Amino acid sequence: MKKVNVKKIYGKIKIVENFPDFKVKVVDNFPDLKVKIVENFPNSAGKWKIVENFPDFKIKIVENFPDFKIKYVENFPG
Repeated sequence: MKKVNVKKIYGKIKIVENFPDFKVKVVDNFPDLKVKIVENFPNSAGKWKIVENFPDFKIKIVENFPDFKIKYVENFPG
């Protein structure tokens, strides 16, 4: 697993199949980061705006060997 400060991963996110910045597993329990999908102001920990162009980070959703684990939430991202 890469040493990554997951709290710094926010902003415009593109979900890709190839050449991701990070590989992420979606879990229900014990996530490294709680993610809220937002339309505006993805400017703090865990707030992601899904985009097609000009992403801050590229993410690949995987089942095995993730760089970190996320859980989608409605409240209290981070």
